[in-house]
Amino acid sequence: MIATAGAGLRRYVVAGRWTVAYLVVLLGVHAWMAAAPDAAAAFVAWASTNLVNLGTHPVGSLAASALIVNGPLLDGGTVITFWVGIGVALWWVEAHHGARRAAAVFVTGHVGATLLTVPVILAAVRAGRYPEDVATTVDVGISYGAQAALAAVVVALPRWAWAPWAVFVLGWPLLDADWSGLLPDFTTVGHLLAAGLGFLLAGTALTRM
Repeated sequence: MIATAGAGLRRYVVAGRWTVAYLVVLLGVHAWMAAAPDAAAAFVAWASTNLVNLGTHPVGSLAASALIVNGPLLDGGTVITFWVGIGVALWWVEAHHGARRAAAVFVTGHVGATLLTVPVILAAVRAGRYPEDVATTVDVGISYGAQAALAAVVVALPRWAWAPWAVFVLGWPLLDADWSGLLPDFTTVGHLLAAGLGFLLAGTALTRM
């Protein structure tokens, strides 16, 4: 049984070396943050992809944010984004389409969804839907990139499963959303945009490889 598990682990690592390396980095940063909370707090404040940081050091904040698992590893949302989104979905993209495609899916979701939320936030602040202090709200983590990966693996499913999977991917961020009228909080908007980007990639680039 141990030998079988070891063989399965080796196959997993060989098929998705880039994803596995990324998982190791994420776990290492997560452990460091737990061991050094004061330093971690300063790091999170600098890495946050809020409006202020995107205006002063956009590349640094986007890159650093992608190193943070935001929340306990067994929290419901973290299970979906870290274990399933990265450990399964992003791994599948790499195993079947290569590391470059996997990286492209993650970066498109992480960066694309973050930047696409900016005009939504600005418009919502002007309309009084979001408070003005949203510009400095802490917003870090891998979840947009993971969400894009979750959406992208729809190509691995039989056609009859596409609709239920789409409902899951689009629905889970809405479970604890905060609403201002018909507008959810900006992180929920970001997750929905990331899912849309992942579905778009699944319907174009990934299917032609």
